[in-house]
Amino acid sequence: MAKGRIIVKDIQFKLIIDRLCYQLIENHNDFSNSCLIGIQPKGTYLAQRLFNRLKEIGNINNIQTGILDVTFYRDDFRTREKPLSPLVTEMDFLVEYKKVILVDDVLYSGRTVRAALTALEHYGRADKIELLTMVDRKYNRHLPVHSDYTGIKVDALDKEYVAVEWENVQGEDKVLLFPKKI
Repeated sequence: MAKGRIIVKDIQFKLIIDRLCYQLIENHNDFSNSCLIGIQPKGTYLAQRLFNRLKEIGNINNIQTGILDVTFYRDDFRTREKPLSPLVTEMDFLVEYKKVILVDDVLYSGRTVRAALTALEHYGRADKIELLTMVDRKYNRHLPVHSDYTGIKVDALDKEYVAVEWENVQGEDKVLLFPKKI
């Protein structure tokens, strides 16, 4: 496996999470009409971290959270070499008239977000949908998608790969930049 260059780690990673939480609190107050939905697979780690931190710093306990799988909503699922295995969707509520915060780890082409928007339609018509990402790759966007809340922006070339690692999954919080897809 190629060795990646660490661009964010430890304290800076935690500060980014805190900043994102404070921005959410500013815009959603007590979250009484808002929900946090992590996009499978890696957006769920960020959504869970945000949920836990919001409870700590904002004493907000009534946030509805969900996990959304977009496997079969992607426009490229039929072009994969191997059959895809869907992940779990856990949405025990409707988003009708709610403010939805979609959460993903890296915003790159915008295709995952488009798939999430399509999948989300099955849960009602949201009042507003916002996007929160840990990393915005800035370049090579295929669709007109932008993040409303961004942890960091990275100028990555097309062949470069950005990965977010989580303490509870890989043992350490960090963002890495690889010279090519791993």
